[in-house]
Amino acid sequence: MLTLHVAEHSPEAAVLADGATIAAVGPYEDLAAAHPSARVRRWPGILTPGLLNPYGPELLEATYHPDPREAAELGTEPIGGERALAIFRADPSRLGASARRGVQRLLAHGTVAVAGELRARPALDAVRRAGLAVGARPPRLPGPPSLSPTPLILLPPLAAGGPARFAVFDVADRGELVGRGAGTCVATVIAGRLVYRSR
Repeated sequence: MLTLHVAEHSPEAAVLADGATIAAVGPYEDLAAAHPSARVRRWPGILTPGLLNPYGPELLEATYHPDPREAAELGTEPIGGERALAIFRADPSRLGASARRGVQRLLAHGTVAVAGELRARPALDAVRRAGLAVGARPPRLPGPPSLSPTPLILLPPLAAGGPARFAVFDVADRGELVGRGAGTCVATVIAGRLVYRSR
């Protein structure tokens, strides 16, 4: 089924997805006229290729992402450092569930690819199940590990024939995205599937 994704502030970069593949990229009006039967998804903000987060191991193997049911005891924010390692040492089985929650947080920040050498099977499985691409780490890492690293690392431009993998951010332009960060994500699409939606 054809799905046409268009964002309010980037109508010239609409994406026509045919399942897991991009069928076309171009102005919304042209794509809509050429494919009148396509389902249309309208988004606020801008549509981008999505982000590479270079901190896969740090965020998925060395950070504990609490279950909402643990909020009273552990809070809701990711836990790093020695405290996270102590949690995993006490109960290694918690790594898998934490990695799955960590992947969901990455998706909610427009991440469609991660980098860094993942060694723990539960983290690798969580990445594979979500369909996240695995890329190479840049030579210089952008500051401390974060769900919204500074600077953000955008993937190469989208093109017909490529994977239907992209993200939408509720900002007016890329400058605002850089200023406000990846927490402005409203939708993430991987293999043509909407894997995260904020509203």
